[in-house]
Amino acid sequence: MGEVIVNNDTADAGADTDVASLPLTGERTVPGIAEENYWFRRHEVVYRALLSHCAGRDVLEAGAGEGYGADMIADVANKVIGLDYDISAVEHIRARYPRVEMLHGNLAELPLPDEAVDVVVNFQVIEHLWDQLQFLQECRRVLRPGGQLLISTPNRITFSPGRDTPLNPFHTRELNAAEMTELLEAAGLTVATMTGVHHGTSLRALDAKHGGSFIDAQIERALAGEPWPADLTADVAAIGIEDFELREDDIDASLDLVAIAVRA
Repeated sequence: MGEVIVNNDTADAGADTDVASLPLTGERTVPGIAEENYWFRRHEVVYRALLSHCAGRDVLEAGAGEGYGADMIADVANKVIGLDYDISAVEHIRARYPRVEMLHGNLAELPLPDEAVDVVVNFQVIEHLWDQLQFLQECRRVLRPGGQLLISTPNRITFSPGRDTPLNPFHTRELNAAEMTELLEAAGLTVATMTGVHHGTSLRALDAKHGGSFIDAQIERALAGEPWPADLTADVAAIGIEDFELREDDIDASLDLVAIAVRA
């Protein structure tokens, strides 16, 4: 897969935009917040890039978060089931995104029968789970033969460099590409593709502008608990999904890992 260039607009066709936003807790990404826009777009680009795999299919999003991704999938899928353990997120999605059939439950025991869906989507969630292998085995169980698991997660090498434990307090275990492949295969899935999210040209320029790391500049301001400088806020708010690249090469230098795994 080469560089991904896609439309930058967030899908709101099926959303009730009068519903109040979920609070920003640090555990999930919420759209519509200027200071959060970098992380939101970094997540959104993966949904956009893999949306075609959901076209005409029955899809489960395991760990639906705020729900914007499940609603994007509803634009193309036959049916979208969302699942989340956080009851406030479940209620929010039911109110804001009525096209999503929302369930409350534990990802370690998916509340679906065997071979219930064609696609399972799990973006930026597995790093939050204690029993990652059990979850992946559950994904395989609910997938129909030939079904696909679409999964993304922060690359441990670049997200928590030089550490055995994650920097993010909400993460239990982060993975590199080899570890992610090993887990997927242990669950009985075959890895069809493994790509990585990278900064494109404009984001590399912002890295240079903000002292070598655009990400670190944002984190430092967030931890300081003070108003952000106007130029940093403007740069973050202007980020679009076209500013990221998804590539198979240089996987260990990627920001996020993105895999498509298939049930035989």
